[in-house]
Amino acid sequence: MSGPNGDLHVLADAGDEEEYTAVNSMLDQINSWLDHLEEKNDHLHAQLKELLESNRQARLEFQQQVTKAQATAVAAIGTETI
Repeated sequence: MSGPNGDLHVLADAGDEEEYTAVNSMLDQINSWLDHLEEKNDHLHAQLKELLESNRQARLEFQQQVTKAQATAVAAIGTETI
């Protein structure tokens, strides 16, 4: 179907096609960047979970050492008073 000016409709369609192709290409690139960001985010999330678990384990070990040191100190004080 041609427009009121005949061939101008065909030129407009060709221009629209190029514009759609350009927009589609930009959207593909944005999608690729978003995928890359999502992968980085997933990797960082995994690293943070590992760090959290490591910190929990270190805190638990530290608390156990403090408790043991306190028990040893109490026992030492108890033997001095006897």
